[in-house]
Amino acid sequence: MAFDVSALAAYTEQNEALLVTDSVLGAKTAALIKSAGNVMVGVKSAETINIMDTDAIFQAGGSCGFTASGSTTFTQRTVTVGKIKVNESLCPKDLESKYLQKALPTGSMYDSIPFEQEFADKKAKTIASQLETALWQGDTTSGNTNLSKFDGLVKLIGAASGVVAANVSTYISGAPLSSITAGNVISIFDGVYQAIPAQVVAADDMTIFCGQDVFRTYTVALKNANQFHYSIDVKADSEFVLPGTPIKVIALQGLNGTNKVYAMRISNLFLGTDLLNEEEKFEIFYAKEADQVRFVSEFKMGVNVAFPDEIVKFILA
Repeated sequence: MAFDVSALAAYTEQNEALLVTDSVLGAKTAALIKSAGNVMVGVKSAETINIMDTDAIFQAGGSCGFTASGSTTFTQRTVTVGKIKVNESLCPKDLESKYLQKALPTGSMYDSIPFEQEFADKKAKTIASQLETALWQGDTTSGNTNLSKFDGLVKLIGAASGVVAANVSTYISGAPLSSITAGNVISIFDGVYQAIPAQVVAADDMTIFCGQDVFRTYTVALKNANQFHYSIDVKADSEFVLPGTPIKVIALQGLNGTNKVYAMRISNLFLGTDLLNEEEKFEIFYAKEADQVRFVSEFKMGVNVAFPDEIVKFILA
């Protein structure tokens, strides 16, 4: 005699108590701007960055009298925020026919969802990740749902006058370039450094920004060039000091896929929002009339720079 199990499907354990979520990159750009204290709060639609500039004309001294010279000017740049909301409805009863039924409470009426904390954490990280991309690649004319709510830095810097273009032979041999490779990436970053205007090159917060993809190409190039004397802790936070300079290079998810490199002071970046950290706030509640659990988040966000003429950009030909 023996067991006859031919009518049974092979067993696969589905652990209803374990739910794994994939990794989501965070909003590093917003955090950097907040660290500089350049967050404009209470912005309902648009608000100006008010800029004052003044010169100082030296005159010959040693004599009496007064001769007026020089001028002080006021200009403005505008931060226009996008109005964004994230709404999702969840019906716990949809889980009854799946392995997740084991995570549901007994009875036929549910006023919450299983794994609510994991869901909330993942949703918040996803919002942060999508905002990180929008802060750089946002374009109100793009037609892309997640990128069309406000203009990002790539578009704003690209449209501004006075930005220093590094993709020229003055700074990079063989420029303009059509691709970034391990063979030319070191010269690209060196060229961006050389193009930084003299009045800001020594600023403590002068930073070079690039995508994580370009950053990896750069670190591989340094390895291939046997420049092991430079300490690069890539895994820790994807940033290091540009070899031979005091300037930090920071890799950002928001620039992934763009093949663009920018150099600017962090204090030159401004973030507009209605409420500080509003993008991190949300509600999960039971809507009794619809017999649904709902996720609701709503916030405003926008970005801009104050001084385009202090910015260096590298873009491909």
